[in-house]
Amino acid sequence: MKHTNITKFLKANRPRPDISLLIIIILLAFFGTVMIFSAGSAYSYARYNDEFYFIKRQLVWLVVGGGIMYLSSRVDPVLYKRFTPFLYGVTLLLLLLVLVVGFVGNGAKRWISIGPITIQPSEIAKLTLIMMLSYYFSTFEKKALSGKKGDTFKYGTLFPILIMLVPIVLVMLQKHLSCIIILGCIGLCMIVASGADLKYIAGFGAAGVVGITCLALFTDYTKERIMVWRDPEAYKLTGGWQTLQGLMAIGSGGIFGVGFGRSVMKHCYVSEPANDMIFSILCEELGLVGALAALGMFTFLVVRGCVIALRAEDVYSRLVAFGISAKMAIQVLLNVAVVTNSIPNTGISLPFFSYGGSSLIMLFFEMGILLSISRYSKITK
Repeated sequence: MKHTNITKFLKANRPRPDISLLIIIILLAFFGTVMIFSAGSAYSYARYNDEFYFIKRQLVWLVVGGGIMYLSSRVDPVLYKRFTPFLYGVTLLLLLLVLVVGFVGNGAKRWISIGPITIQPSEIAKLTLIMMLSYYFSTFEKKALSGKKGDTFKYGTLFPILIMLVPIVLVMLQKHLSCIIILGCIGLCMIVASGADLKYIAGFGAAGVVGITCLALFTDYTKERIMVWRDPEAYKLTGGWQTLQGLMAIGSGGIFGVGFGRSVMKHCYVSEPANDMIFSILCEELGLVGALAALGMFTFLVVRGCVIALRAEDVYSRLVAFGISAKMAIQVLLNVAVVTNSIPNTGISLPFFSYGGSSLIMLFFEMGILLSISRYSKITK
C-alpha cells in the first residue's frame, strides 16, 4: 500500500467518536488504576519492598495504552478489515511460538519475551478471533444466510467453527482453560450475531460444552479446581485459601465498605489482590455500593458498544463492535463468578482493574477500534 493510501486513513478530519463511550472508558481506567494502587500496595511491599511497585508499572502501561487507543481510534475500520487475515495469521504464529520458546509464569507457559517486552498471545487471540470471524461473515454473508441447507451449514456454522477452533486448540496446549472458555463464548456469540441457523449452532455449542467438561474432569489441574470449588473449606490451607479469603473480603465490606485503602484482607490474605481477585478487595473497601457502581459502569460500556454495533454501516464493523462488547461482558461476568465462587477458579482478569500490561494494552486497542467504528455511525450521536 502506498504511503498516501495509509495516511488517508489517519487524517485529522474524522467525525467525532462516541463521547459517552469515551467518558466511561476514562472513568473505568481511572477507577481501576486507583483500585490497583489500594489493593496491591501491601502485597507489592511484601514481595518487592516497594508499595508503589504495581502502580508505577500500571501507570506506564496506562499511558502507553491511552496512546494506542487514541491512534487506533483514528484508523478507518476499512483498514482494520484489510489487515485482519494478516493479524489472525500472526496471532496463530505467536501461539505456536509460546509452545516452543515461551517461558513459565505462575506455573503456566503462556508468555513470550521480546527483549524487555513480555507478550501473552492468548490475549491477542481474543481480539483477532473477533476480527477474523467478522471478516469471514462480511465476505461470505450471502452464502451463510442463503437459506440453502448445505450452504447454511458449511458457510454459516462449519467454517466459522473451524476458524474458532484453531486458536482454541493452540491455547488448549498451553493448559489455559479460562482463555479456552472465553474464546469459545466469543466465537459462539459472533456466530449467533451473524444470523446463522441456530439449530446448527446449538449442536456445536453442546459439543463444545461436552468437550470442555471432559477436559475439566479428566485433566488433573482442572479436576482439582472443581473439587476445591465444591468444598473450599476442605482445602482451606491449599487451593481453597484464595476462594475463602476472597469471600471473607466480600462479606466484610457490607453495604458501604470499610473505607478506601482500609482493606485488611489485602495484607497477603487474599492471593493476587491486585490481579484476578481485585474485585473482592473492591467489595471489602467500597462495599455493595462500590461493587454495583463498577458493574454499572461495565454495563453501560457494553450497552453502548452494542448500540454502536447496531448503528455501524457495514457487516464487518457491526460484528467487530458486537464482538468486543460481548468479550467485555463475558470476561466481567466470569471474573465476578470466580471471585464469588459461583464457578471454579479459572484465573480470569477483570478488565481495567486487574494488574497487567498485555491485557491492558490490548483492552485499550479494542476500545480504540470501538471508538473508530463509532465515528462512522449512521445515526447522529
